Amino acid sequence: MIDVAAVCKRAKEASYALAGYSADDKNRMLNAVALALGDARNRERMKCENAVDVENAKTTGRDATFIDRLTLTDARIDDMIEGVRQIVALPDPVGEVTEHRTLDNGLDIKRVRAPLGVIGIIYEARPNVTVDAAALCLKSGNAVVLRGGKDAINSNRALYEIMHGAIAAEGLNADAVAFIDDPSREASKIMLAQDAYIDVLIPRGGEGLKKFVLDNAAMPVIASAGGNCHIYVEKTADTDKAVPVIVNAKVQRPSTCNALEHLLVDREIASEFLPAIYAALREKNVEILGTDEVRAILPDVAPATEQDFYTEFLAYKITFMLVDGVKEAVAFINAHSTCHSEAILTRDKAAADYFTANVDSAAVYVNASTRFTDGFQFGLGAEMGISTQKLHARGPIALKELTSVKYVITGDGQVRK
Repeated sequence: MIDVAAVCKRAKEASYALAGYSADDKNRMLNAVALALGDARNRERMKCENAVDVENAKTTGRDATFIDRLTLTDARIDDMIEGVRQIVALPDPVGEVTEHRTLDNGLDIKRVRAPLGVIGIIYEARPNVTVDAAALCLKSGNAVVLRGGKDAINSNRALYEIMHGAIAAEGLNADAVAFIDDPSREASKIMLAQDAYIDVLIPRGGEGLKKFVLDNAAMPVIASAGGNCHIYVEKTADTDKAVPVIVNAKVQRPSTCNALEHLLVDREIASEFLPAIYAALREKNVEILGTDEVRAILPDVAPATEQDFYTEFLAYKITFMLVDGVKEAVAFINAHSTCHSEAILTRDKAAADYFTANVDSAAVYVNASTRFTDGFQFGLGAEMGISTQKLHARGPIALKELTSVKYVITGDGQVRK
């Protein structure tokens, strides 16, 4: 078994050097990574190693949604490279003064952004997380310890080795990017005990992974987990605009955590709106489940159970139900969501304002698809994940969310009386 503690210790030591790097130094690391990922030989290596993972996943019976999350295509490699370059273009958050004041005794006090130190991330089947996480951590002055899932082990190892080699070739401390080359649960438990070396842990995956990390981590955790996302079609919604938004939220990439899972429709427009959205989704081969009220209007819809409304399908599957107004919609969403992304489609400003004020989720949309909950889409560069908790960070975990603060106090011989 790999010496997990030794890997984490080297990352901690590298974090001290990284904290002293200038913005130019960090950008040099990232530009080297982007160039290396785009190199033709490295690109071919990534795809070959990923093909092994994909074939293994198929052999073990993984479904199409899982395979999609696992697969690296040229387009997805290009997206990884573009994500790194976007991070290069963003301002360095480290050293940003967030508060500045001078006391009556002459002490000058600045509150400035500072790296968290070492960030550990445990993630599941998406190889792109290996690059996204490393790039965000480096730009924000943090070392990173990466531990991906067993299904992507070959892809993740190749990506790590390409990045590590590119940074080392620049003469900078490549141990700032560390990799636990052991996907076993035991290795994860050892990693979660390394609070002497890892300052913050971020899980990126389903609710099972989130619970495992929260149950075992000795260090603070920023919870980044699944999404059970809703759209509410309010009675004044523009059907011509609402239908494409709903279809996009469901089918543009259903395996993602910001994809739509549950549709709420105002009873007042149900008889007109349900047939329109039913036809549009069935054309995309979406399986639809509904309540008895829904099935009275759409007889071909399968019955939905109570458990279905708590389920993140991550597939071509959705539930329909009816509600009386925005207050009932908000109450239902707050009772069933994972606090990720919710949307209202409406032309009523009062309804929109009530929805945005009262829905308890990290991202709340008015007249737009939930698929935009993404650091890249928000203009933040790549993201570490979507935080569904409330402390420290909420929503896309990007550069500023990966920093803490420190106070810098400058005096001229003052002593406390």
